[in-house]
Amino acid sequence: MQGGNQPVDKSGQTIERMFSAVAPRYDLLNRLLSANLDQRWRRKAADALTLANGAPVLDVCAGTGDQALALRKRTPRVLAADFSVPMLRIAHRKFSRILAPKPAGFASDTLQLPLPSKSLGAITVSFGLRNVADLDAALREMHRVLKSDGETAILEFALPRSDLLRKPYLFYFRNILPRIGGWLSPRGSAYTYLPDSVMQFPQREEFTRRMEDVGFRDAHWHDLTGGIVCLYTGRRDS
Repeated sequence: MQGGNQPVDKSGQTIERMFSAVAPRYDLLNRLLSANLDQRWRRKAADALTLANGAPVLDVCAGTGDQALALRKRTPRVLAADFSVPMLRIAHRKFSRILAPKPAGFASDTLQLPLPSKSLGAITVSFGLRNVADLDAALREMHRVLKSDGETAILEFALPRSDLLRKPYLFYFRNILPRIGGWLSPRGSAYTYLPDSVMQFPQREEFTRRMEDVGFRDAHWHDLTGGIVCLYTGRRDS
């Protein structure tokens, strides 16, 4: 679904600088702005995977590691990739607090993952795909590293379909959220970028079609919390 704003700048350098700058307050703002629902959404993404083959699971655009930790409760072999080193430092501190085997975090662009083809049992991404410079290339790369029948679970913000929720949500998203982000973060522009990037991201049927176009099968979407978030799932074709 396209918003009325000009296309947002998703160049790698711009995104890396923006998220590196907000890293120290990123978790605080996630909890505050989502009313602590972000952790529940991440658990739902982890629970959507069967993880039957014992192969490693990768979380891309991993940020400060919360999705990797949700995955770690389901399976011992978890990898986490992000190209923001300040974000990864926070993730590593979180990983150090849990018993081995710990998630392994490494710096990488989702568009060029340093992994062999067909090497992963599952791949997740939470609230990160709308930030990549080339969405279809990122989906192709995710598809490439999955084993046959490997699974993906993708969380992304969405616009509620119900007018009853949509209007107040858009008011919050466009007016209140950027203001709170500006108060609490040294890079408040990240929270102006957030609503613009969500409104320009393909949603629901359009996004599952994009998944299918690169080779995912059984692509489905599920609304969470009244449709402010969508959980997308799919499998790699054989």
